[in-house]
Amino acid sequence: MRTSAQKGSEVRGMDAGRLHVVLGAGGGTGGAIVRELVGQGRRVRAVTRGGNAAASYGSLPPASFEDVAADVTEREQLRRALEGAAVVYHCAQPAYTRWPQEFPAMTRGIMAATAAAGSKLVFADNLYMYGPVDGPMTEETPPVAQTQKGKVRAAMAEELMAAHRDGMLRLVIGRSSDYFGPGGLNSAMGERFFKALLAGKDTQWFADLDQPHTMNYLPDMARAFVLLGERPEADGQVWHTPAAGALTGRRYIDMAARSAGTHAKPAVLRLRTVRLLGIFMSVLREFPEIMYQYQQPFVSDSSKFEAAFGPFAVTPHEDALRTTLEWYRGRA
Repeated sequence: MRTSAQKGSEVRGMDAGRLHVVLGAGGGTGGAIVRELVGQGRRVRAVTRGGNAAASYGSLPPASFEDVAADVTEREQLRRALEGAAVVYHCAQPAYTRWPQEFPAMTRGIMAATAAAGSKLVFADNLYMYGPVDGPMTEETPPVAQTQKGKVRAAMAEELMAAHRDGMLRLVIGRSSDYFGPGGLNSAMGERFFKALLAGKDTQWFADLDQPHTMNYLPDMARAFVLLGERPEADGQVWHTPAAGALTGRRYIDMAARSAGTHAKPAVLRLRTVRLLGIFMSVLREFPEIMYQYQQPFVSDSSKFEAAFGPFAVTPHEDALRTTLEWYRGRA
């Protein structure tokens, strides 16, 4: 009897010549998916506004890799970018402060262009649509968020799933929590967090240091998204991407500081401080509505993923932090 790994290897062998297009390839999730696809020997087209995603990957891409410049909100540019695609990874997003105004139209355009190209769409989603919950979040958790961003995410997911149900589009949705790892500059555990840690300065965390919080490691996320892209039985469903066990902010900062060889100096940003800083920093102005994610347990359950596809070896937090810190040291 063939194992899941053997089946996956066979699929990759058949899939090696097909084109995988990554939209938003300059971001944390998109960049990680590009690196994973390239590492597996796939044909990859990395789409960014500037067409220079490879510059951030640290080495020249193989011959199977191509950089393409395109504005995904422009229909003709998007059409050309998707030509010949077998799988399209939607990792693009507007500025965090512009989600309600721009994200639905962007996703609607990508959905239509992917359907016209005859490609499968893998949508990189997050967990905002669930809102505050009691207990771990699963794919069956109702999307009842009352925040602006949560409502936007819920509406986009429903529109995408409706297109799949109606036979307009082959679709799969992967959902992840806050991420960290090489290339993950703009997350809550991104550049500001790790730069402060390496410098031995106060390392910021939101609301409550002692609430468990799921954190996805980007290379693991990327492997999960590529698997969802290649497995037809994943289509038409939502999947939570696997992550190592949830940690409290205190434990995470302590573990990261030990890996960095510095002293842990956690600094809590409470709601009043976030609102004050938001006067000067537009991104933080958006945070009060999602502070609940740090005021109570925020835990993602990915057991459905492993039940369907077999064991998935997530990277232990210690190893993931060590690799992430090495990447940030290299940038410095």
